[in-house]
Amino acid sequence: MVYPLLPFLVVGTLGASATVLGLIEGLAECLPSLVKVYVGRLSDRLGRRKSFAVFGYGLSTCGKLLLALASGWAPVLAGRVVDRLGKGIRSAPRDALIAETTDRRHRGHAFGFHKSMDTAGATLGVLVAYIILTTASDPAAEGPSPLRVALWVSVAPALLAVLLLSAVREPAVKVAPPVPPTTNQGLRARWRSLPPRLRIFLVVSLIFSLAGSTNQFLLLRAQELLTGGGESPSQAAATVCLFYLLYNLTYTAASYPFGRLSDTVGRRPVLIAGYALYALIYACFAMNRDPAWCWALFGIYGLYPALTEGVEKAFISDHTPREVRATVLGLHGTLQAIGLLPASVIGGLLWDLVTPDATFWFAAFMGLLAAAGMMLIPRSPVNLE
Repeated sequence: MVYPLLPFLVVGTLGASATVLGLIEGLAECLPSLVKVYVGRLSDRLGRRKSFAVFGYGLSTCGKLLLALASGWAPVLAGRVVDRLGKGIRSAPRDALIAETTDRRHRGHAFGFHKSMDTAGATLGVLVAYIILTTASDPAAEGPSPLRVALWVSVAPALLAVLLLSAVREPAVKVAPPVPPTTNQGLRARWRSLPPRLRIFLVVSLIFSLAGSTNQFLLLRAQELLTGGGESPSQAAATVCLFYLLYNLTYTAASYPFGRLSDTVGRRPVLIAGYALYALIYACFAMNRDPAWCWALFGIYGLYPALTEGVEKAFISDHTPREVRATVLGLHGTLQAIGLLPASVIGGLLWDLVTPDATFWFAAFMGLLAAAGMMLIPRSPVNLE
């Protein structure tokens, strides 16, 4: 509900630039995500998953409340950082919980189903935002704007999610044995202990994160094409919500089938296809000048996360011992975050100082580089724990 409205809040309502938008999203995704590996390691140490997940979702609810109250771009940044900090805390323990309650042969199914349900919620949220924007009274009338109403409404389902997750029962988890004090207990030693193909994959993920400038630039591009085509800002906001709704519908529909496909043909070819598709779509956005084509581009773009997000987690789970699984899942998120801040800042600077097209061409190139890197990963037996 919140995400497609952010460019209108930051650039439209608050008057900030594309560089500021990129900075907000880069910091919001990068800084909190740096804690993922440490939270994952702590989760492994304590053998606890649910408590971290509940706390993380609760923190994200507080972040949405800050967004609803924001009157400048700095409070928006604070709200986004708190929101994403909650994600950084919950992600690795939650993903480990999914892996530990699923047989290895069906992990692709499980992570694909999780992403489908997650995105189904996002789809409903975007639909609610669209209804609020199109059925509200005159934006010039007294009282909160439709945009503010949508931000306030988003707090309710976030709170409901916390309450529902609190009722989940988690299985017992084998606690990671303590490392003898005479050995190196740092992350560097843990990195060297990982299988070589998993280390290559994590490096590829870092490279790909440099392509992953915030999706806000896609929404901002669509907004500019629509307003340039004659739509008013409020009409453009509603139409962009529909674009994002289509993206989420595709994402929802394709996540589970692609997760199952990775169980059958392997994770590697599915991930290569996802990275290559990302590059293709960003190249198309760079060349597109017709807002009508946004319907097709956003629809096809939804296939990219369906091909990659759940499958990446299944790939890591396949090659990681159970007692350090949350740590490595968290490390994956942290490495992605390291690249996301420069990616979003570079995207904003290219947008403001060069041309919006340069933002998309840069992302397309890095996506192709990641696909090529994934091809270098050799096939080998997997960990069946």
